[in-house]
Amino acid sequence: YTLSLEEFFRTLTIIRVLNNYITLPYISDLMYNIWFIYNISYIFGFFSLSSFGSIIMDGPGCSSIGGGAFTELGPFFPRGDGRGLRRNTKSWNKASNLLFIESPAGVGWSYSNTSSDYTCGDDSTAKDMLTFMLRWYEKFSELKSKPLFLTGESYAGHYIPQLANVILDYNKQSKDFKFNLKGVAIGNPLLRLDRDVPAVYEYYWSHGMISDELYLRIKEHCNFDDYEFPVPHNEPISCNQAIDEAYKVISDYINVYDVILDVCYPSIVQQELRLHKQVTKMSMGVDVCMTSERYFYFNLPEVQKALHANRTNLPYEWTMCSDVLNYSQSDGDTDMLPSLKNIIQHDVPLWIFSGDQDSVVPLIGSRTLVRELANDLKMTTTVSYGAWFHKGQVGGWQVEYGDKLTFATVRGAAHMVPYAQPSRALHLFSSFVHGRRLPNTTRIPIA
Repeated sequence: YTLSLEEFFRTLTIIRVLNNYITLPYISDLMYNIWFIYNISYIFGFFSLSSFGSIIMDGPGCSSIGGGAFTELGPFFPRGDGRGLRRNTKSWNKASNLLFIESPAGVGWSYSNTSSDYTCGDDSTAKDMLTFMLRWYEKFSELKSKPLFLTGESYAGHYIPQLANVILDYNKQSKDFKFNLKGVAIGNPLLRLDRDVPAVYEYYWSHGMISDELYLRIKEHCNFDDYEFPVPHNEPISCNQAIDEAYKVISDYINVYDVILDVCYPSIVQQELRLHKQVTKMSMGVDVCMTSERYFYFNLPEVQKALHANRTNLPYEWTMCSDVLNYSQSDGDTDMLPSLKNIIQHDVPLWIFSGDQDSVVPLIGSRTLVRELANDLKMTTTVSYGAWFHKGQVGGWQVEYGDKLTFATVRGAAHMVPYAQPSRALHLFSSFVHGRRLPNTTRIPIA
């Protein structure tokens, strides 16, 4: 079922979506664009203690509203002609209230009246987000007591742990309000370069995307122990040449965020959208042109007006990832395991999950880092590595350490897990926010 613009905005009065700007008055002139979606059960009054999920996506500098809300896990996706929306029956607001935040300022429609604010990094982003969250709770005090879960993907492997830690520090110092932080979950997270980067090339090789010879060259010439985020990555010319060759072999005709999906042709699609054509292209049950449909949709003036977005007529188009930010590239070098360790030591459950078709931050590195974290914390294995099930099928694989650390894969999922496996992703998220283990058995007999 699809909705016209008028139908969509009539529907908002039922689904209860709040979209607006939140001012951060204490730190210059920042305005954060947000999209708050109420839990369905909360809407219809089945229970009143719905959890509160804060969604911060990838980057650095990419939009959680464009990515998370409108192509992954929100209640609406762009229609095939880019001029309306269709409903997502696997929206995560079936399990929790959802808050999508375009952060830092300069991402999406979030902006600042002070240009120097666009020069930023991990530390300033975490501090600004804390100020935002406090401002949010001032405006919506009924949410203060709700369980708070922080979730995200990709560079949220930095954003989320750092925000969680400034929240924990705030709770220590505050004699009044304290955040009711109940869990952290991050999908395909960038955590530590010496594991995450070599995992990319191991993934390419293990999936037949590069040759034995090229993989061996990369292993021989690249010292990933000293790898740095900014180009040339603190690597010798021979390493960078081998890496460049790997990217040429893979080519733009492979979607590195999901290596089994076909690709869309954006230049052709944008022209067809201007001609009012349907551009939906299905691959493995996924519309691979959804990102082009989203770009077209968000830049329609009537959509921006209805969403209360771009009210200051920003001098640039909406894009998924910001072109105006000067984000500190060296912050990507930070080892995030100490931050994750601190979260667990504060008795906050941590889930790391990985779509197994992602080559950008592959499960190979994430799984190793989670095991290292468990060893550092001297946590024993409580659920041995094995399959978890959803609807009688293997949903992925999981391992649990102690009662606070879980690693899970999602079978057939992309870097953006809900994008390619919406049902399995919703099941995983629901289990996370309700404190349930993923089921390791199924009632359906195989024979």
